[in-house]
Amino acid sequence: MNKKALIAGVAVIAVITAGGAGYWHLHQPATPAAVAASNDAAAPLLAGLQDVLANYRKIIVLLADEDKLAPAERQRATTVGQALFHAKLSKEADLTAQLASVVGTAGTARFHTLESVLDYVESGDGLFDADRLAFREVLVSLQETLRQDGSLPAIKLHKRIGEDLDALMEIEREYDKEISQIFNRYDTRAIVLKREKWGDYVAHLNKLYSRERVLKDFGVITPYTVEELPKDDSNGEIFGKQLPPKTIALTFDDGPHAQYTEEIEAILKQYNVPATFFEVGRNIGTLDAQGKPTLGKNVAIIRKLLADGYAVGNHSYSHAQLSKLTGTSLKAEISDTDTLLKAVDIHRAPIFRFPYGARNAEGMGLLAEAQLRSIMWNIDSLDWADPVPNSIADRVLRSVDKEGHGIMLFHDIHQRTVKALPLILDRLVADGYQFAAWDGTGFSAGKELATQARQTVTTGYANSWAVVIGINDYAQWPKLQYAVNDAQSVRQTLIERYGFAPERVTLLKDGEATRNRILSTFHDQFGHDSLQKDDRVFVFFAGHGATRRLSSGRDVGYIIPADAGTTNLATDAIAMTEIQNIAESLSAKHVFFVMDACYSGLGLARGANGGFLRENAKRIGRQMLTAGGADQMVADGGPNGHSIFTWTLLQGLNGKGDLNGDGMITATELAAYIAPAVAGVSAQTPAFGSLPGSEGGEFVFELPANKEFISADTSQLNGDAISLNSKLDAAAPAVTQTAPGKTVVEAVKVHDLQGNEQTLKTATIVTLSARQLAQRANDRGLQLYREKQYAEAEAQFTEALKLRPDFALAANNLGFVYYKQQKFQEAARWFENAIKADPSRAVAYLNLGDAYHQAGDQQRAQKAWRTYLELAPTGPAAEQVRKQLG
Repeated sequence: MNKKALIAGVAVIAVITAGGAGYWHLHQPATPAAVAASNDAAAPLLAGLQDVLANYRKIIVLLADEDKLAPAERQRATTVGQALFHAKLSKEADLTAQLASVVGTAGTARFHTLESVLDYVESGDGLFDADRLAFREVLVSLQETLRQDGSLPAIKLHKRIGEDLDALMEIEREYDKEISQIFNRYDTRAIVLKREKWGDYVAHLNKLYSRERVLKDFGVITPYTVEELPKDDSNGEIFGKQLPPKTIALTFDDGPHAQYTEEIEAILKQYNVPATFFEVGRNIGTLDAQGKPTLGKNVAIIRKLLADGYAVGNHSYSHAQLSKLTGTSLKAEISDTDTLLKAVDIHRAPIFRFPYGARNAEGMGLLAEAQLRSIMWNIDSLDWADPVPNSIADRVLRSVDKEGHGIMLFHDIHQRTVKALPLILDRLVADGYQFAAWDGTGFSAGKELATQARQTVTTGYANSWAVVIGINDYAQWPKLQYAVNDAQSVRQTLIERYGFAPERVTLLKDGEATRNRILSTFHDQFGHDSLQKDDRVFVFFAGHGATRRLSSGRDVGYIIPADAGTTNLATDAIAMTEIQNIAESLSAKHVFFVMDACYSGLGLARGANGGFLRENAKRIGRQMLTAGGADQMVADGGPNGHSIFTWTLLQGLNGKGDLNGDGMITATELAAYIAPAVAGVSAQTPAFGSLPGSEGGEFVFELPANKEFISADTSQLNGDAISLNSKLDAAAPAVTQTAPGKTVVEAVKVHDLQGNEQTLKTATIVTLSARQLAQRANDRGLQLYREKQYAEAEAQFTEALKLRPDFALAANNLGFVYYKQQKFQEAARWFENAIKADPSRAVAYLNLGDAYHQAGDQQRAQKAWRTYLELAPTGPAAEQVRKQLG
């Protein structure tokens, strides 16, 4: 069907654009509700008229100013307009059949029903003249049906419809004329015309609908243009053509080799040129069933490369042709080698080279999720095929003459490469070429070789440790209700969300949390050289805190262990000076204390704002966030058995603390979220700052991507939790998105650990790709869905799909937001989109079946359910689906 045929269904557009449409009214407008109330039999007919009108209006919204749309937008509007036009025809056919059925019934009540329908068409409240043109085909069919009824009421209705159709024809023919006088002789129930401009009508429709909404309801979202997306898209591949003239980046694949890698490094050192090595995982080591790495003998070669300043990247685990792999096998090829390289040194470069250069969209997506960047080449030595060193050198140099710059591909597993390399370097050095090194974000020349490998943008943590303490059952202090539950939930979040190894998270609760046990935990857990310099330590305490003033007038804060007395805190409790000593004695890079207790009395350094991760990895960080100051009580009235402070902490760690949307939550950013939020809903004033010995480093949480496909099993918060979160969000810093990937976070005033006011500013520490931004938008949408904020969740899933149109996860989740609001047809369209993007997702078929079932399309519902059972025969909903299928 072409566009001309489509618009023929609403010919008024073409006829009226020169002059305008009119608003048709009577002195006493009839609303659908009022008409239906007067005649129950008319209600379904009026609902049908409104459906026809809605589709008609949406077509106009889509096409009224199509000449202003870009070609791609025009095509999307036309496609959806076609769907709306066919839906309008279908609804008109249904309505015509219903009206014929009414005409065919016995008795006079049928005429009252038909009069009610005409009353709405002629005098419906809020109807414009152009709106009534939507009903023309229905009126024509009704008039033809009444022609077969010879009764006097039918004849009168036939005449009345004829007058209405005459009015419609006159409007189409000469709408600009003032023609109301022509109809003065008509019955007052007939349509009376009043001229209004077409622009006024379209403006009215735009208040009811938007083009974006109409398109989205039909499963279409207009993606961002290339110009609107973040300019620095780290998801992009690097081929070498971006390098300056006469600049070469040397790369070597397939190692490490027990002999030739070291020989190649010796040559590179001789010429003082940098290089990048892409290693095959099976040459590094193995992983057991639990994913624990065991390193092999070649690891010494990699460590030497790193120590000497060379970049080391990922070349898959088995050197398979990854373009032919999908699912878990493809993911393992990437992630297993990354795990091994991180086990060698956390500073491995976040780069990947596909074996044979063979990649698919799924593989590129997995790289984005792992924050790895694909490195290709534009100068191929073909040293894997050519056995003659002179021939290799000649080929490479001829390619260099042609290309002028680029990334050069070699393999450090061949002796012929060892022999060819000096021939190539002699010529390049003589010709004045410079050599580029990996600098953390790309290849650049002029860098010091010794610092090259340390420029990786990463959180930079080798191991993550935690001590989590919660005390309800005090021996001599008032008992608490929520502290143990707080501690257990924090432990669970660290392990399940942030990947802390369970054996490195120590939980002490109630009687376990004595003074001696707490202090010995730090000594035993972190002594004996168990901590590495690139580790991080998170400490959480939920329990009583106290403040005592010394004779000197200085306040000293204490945390209260389970066995502490109330009179001699100096010996029974743990002074903050001891906490400071512990913090300074730990050899970990970053340590973060979060104390859900209130006290004051800390001799502390100023807090530092977040910075770039590369610089942050160089600085020691010792930071603390407390629930409140002296003489303040911890508010225990939070949802799900949590204190207000810990509930807010958990919300922050679950994503709300990522104020700037960069996927990283620094301690400063977390404090900027928690402090004003808690202060806004309680009498507590949380404090934040750095402990002595801190060098400005920031403890960083890297948010993992949430992969949950929303379904009926997805949990949502209870009313108390939703209510509190709403208040917390209102008190948290204002965040404004100025462009995709660019946000402005309001600076907030927070107490430092000495009780003085400080201003915290949140800086963006990494630039995310469009794909990563889409994931963050999806994750925010999931948070909002759990809080039953459906409009806000829809906006975030929409943002994710504008950033990444093929995002199956966001498409499914948007569909379920529609489903939750009982918009089942719209939901089905988005579930179909999710399946088109990822046909392997069983839950999308389950959701699709449920949507079609609710929409009354049982044939499609059963087809979708059967596919779900094929993909997930033992899935959580399998038994229920079998019952539905009978």
